[in-house]
Amino acid sequence: MKIESKLVHSGDRKKAGNYTPVSTPIYTAASYFYDSMDQLDRIFGREEAGPSYQRYDNPTTSALEELVRDLENGAGAVACSSGMSALHLALLSALIDRPRRLVAANALYGATTGMLMNIFTPLGVDVEFVDVCDLAAIEEAVARHKPGAMVMETVSNPLLRVGEMDRIATISKRAGAPLIVDNTFATPLLVRPLDLGASIVVHSATKYMAGHGDVLGGVVIADREHFDPIKTIARTMGPNLGPFESYLAMRGIKTMGLRMERQCANACKVASWLATHPRVERVHFTGDPSHPDHATIVRLFPKNLYGAMVAFELKDAGKPEVFRFMERLKMIVRATSLGDVHTMMLYPAMASHRDLSPKQRHKLGIGDNLVRMSIGIEAPEDILADLEQAF
Repeated sequence: MKIESKLVHSGDRKKAGNYTPVSTPIYTAASYFYDSMDQLDRIFGREEAGPSYQRYDNPTTSALEELVRDLENGAGAVACSSGMSALHLALLSALIDRPRRLVAANALYGATTGMLMNIFTPLGVDVEFVDVCDLAAIEEAVARHKPGAMVMETVSNPLLRVGEMDRIATISKRAGAPLIVDNTFATPLLVRPLDLGASIVVHSATKYMAGHGDVLGGVVIADREHFDPIKTIARTMGPNLGPFESYLAMRGIKTMGLRMERQCANACKVASWLATHPRVERVHFTGDPSHPDHATIVRLFPKNLYGAMVAFELKDAGKPEVFRFMERLKMIVRATSLGDVHTMMLYPAMASHRDLSPKQRHKLGIGDNLVRMSIGIEAPEDILADLEQAF
């Protein structure tokens, strides 16, 4: 099946007795038993598929995992209680039997940088940050640092840089260091990292997958070589996503293709409009032909699907001016998230990258005049009208 059909059908319609539910039900049981103890023994030993205890498996969550696994063309998936929980699980599994050294993109979600610096570094993991868009710098860092794993984002948060993932994956494989990719901004509709050579993919399911601002969750997907450690650690640590959240995420994914098409089209219109506005100093958008990574984007992304994130810098503005601008918004939601059906705006210096020092933010190009927008499915004219009146 093509990915548009997988969105609708994968994971669903598992036979239950003498009937088959059209959509996956919400299973709330914490444990399960079988008539045959031999069968239960096989299930506990992972020799046969089936639920036994919710920390190990849940039918609703397993259906979501199957769906996301199919979307990313992976060997298996584990649904977690948040995107950061999924990333933590991915990093732990990648480093469990490898050197405690990471090469990481220097442009990452602020909480990801915080996790690397404030949790993994004190635990003895040596982290080397590198410009993900500089292949020569990556080659040099990998040769010198000899990492146990590498981590990057498909599209960086919040300045929307795009590294040459397939070529970075080649570097990682040559070094024996699995490449972990946060694919939240792109979704598998735009890029499937495992197909490009990555080993592990992470999503915040809160964002485009669930898509309606009512779920907190994450998913980690891996190739065959790297999935077993992820599943084993998950069974021990229990970062599980609950059945209610799994149901909502799965329901949201069914319309992700339609939502992303509309959001990407709206983002192109919004970015083009912002680029001509006298109050805007600079626009960051992956669909811009003048984007510094345009050649990579054209090579790796589908035609006319460039993502739905737009960042821009207000001219002659600092924090007070940005706050006044955002407080004037009437329809666009001022909230900390992205990928919802409604358009959202966030101030990175206050929210996503708050834990970085001003010096670190400015070094990464995140100025005090930068705002980040997640474009929704509204009529584009209404999005532009709200921005205009706020300006």
